[in-house]
Amino acid sequence: MIARYTRPEMGRIWTDENKFRQWLEVELAASEALAEMGVVPTDAARALRAHASFDTARILQIEKEVKHDVIAFTTAVAESMQKAGHAEASRWLHYGLTSNDVVDTAQALQIRQACAILLADLERLQAVLKRRAFEFKDTVQIGRTHGVHAEPITFGLKLAIWYGEAGRNLARLRAAAEDLRVGKVSGAVGTFAHIGPEAEECICARLDLKPAPVASQVIQRDRHAVLISTLALATALCEKIALEVRHLQRTEVREAEEYFARGQKGSSAMPHKRNPVTCEQICGLARVVRSNAQAAFEDVALWHERDISHSSVERIILPDSTILADYLLDKTAQLVDRLLVYPERMRRNLEMTHGLVFSGQLLLDLTAAGMLRETAYRIVQDHAMRAWEQESDFRAAIERDPEICAVLNQNQIAESFSLGRQLRNVDAIFRRVFN
Repeated sequence: MIARYTRPEMGRIWTDENKFRQWLEVELAASEALAEMGVVPTDAARALRAHASFDTARILQIEKEVKHDVIAFTTAVAESMQKAGHAEASRWLHYGLTSNDVVDTAQALQIRQACAILLADLERLQAVLKRRAFEFKDTVQIGRTHGVHAEPITFGLKLAIWYGEAGRNLARLRAAAEDLRVGKVSGAVGTFAHIGPEAEECICARLDLKPAPVASQVIQRDRHAVLISTLALATALCEKIALEVRHLQRTEVREAEEYFARGQKGSSAMPHKRNPVTCEQICGLARVVRSNAQAAFEDVALWHERDISHSSVERIILPDSTILADYLLDKTAQLVDRLLVYPERMRRNLEMTHGLVFSGQLLLDLTAAGMLRETAYRIVQDHAMRAWEQESDFRAAIERDPEICAVLNQNQIAESFSLGRQLRNVDAIFRRVFN
């Protein structure tokens, strides 16, 4: 991923330096576990732990010649042991392992590091959404369906919906991270031909991983597809929030807008512009994470016990998806945290149709008072269409209609147009969401 969208902590996880560090940790855990079992000399395991090291530039140099990254790595580590005067111990490095025993198990360690950051990101987003939901719990806003005024809501309810979805994404990510907390040290085709299951269990325990119950040469890629899909869902929430802000920031609506810093400029040509550029960036980058989910699904089916068609893909989609998810979750938390909200404009927009948004309640009240529903619907819709087309006062027309006044008195009509009645269950919804 390009530096523009990479936060440093997440970026470091996917460097060659950290990847090789995790490879070395797997190799050392294997040597120590096998030493406990009497397979590797204890002195050799201790020497490897004390002196084994690597130089990233040297590994990449060797790889240019041998065309195999793990062989380049083990060669470079063996060189470090020789320089330290422990060449004899280096013959026990990578003993009984195949390349993917190291690569897949170490990748699980990197994924665990990345997921720790992402879980913290989601928790932060949830906290911001909760705070602002309560801030605007009673801030009245018109609800829209199909982009058209529907019935009243509160802006806090909108935030509560996002909070609930963030919680589901948090649960999904915890489950996906746990599902990928697995290693495999079962050999070239998963049969433990050279070291047994008990060795794998001991190695994985040292790394705080679970052994995959069954594997081929690789950990099965359905686990990875679940992770990338989960990140796609989490960043879809980011897009959902950003897209809503973009709509609310339109000049004709202007109920909320992303923070615009002092000194910031929105257009090279039009000094008045305050564009939702952060929101648009979030919407755009979320598409990339979703597209990576498709590639992750393609990685599930491999030839026989393994081919490497997934390997090149994962070198891109695992770093890019976690880096982008980290970036997007952080950007979205900042967006919500500093979001500018205009309650007065929300109220004006709600009132601009002069009561049209209460037509549903009026229909129910007329029906409950004894009017046939079909009759009530016809009368209310006739007044609604006239008010819509002429931009006239819907409520005033209702209060003058003789058929309606024969069924409802003026107090009852007023109750049909009551905001408090429409929003009387907001507190109950909040208790369900936040308790």
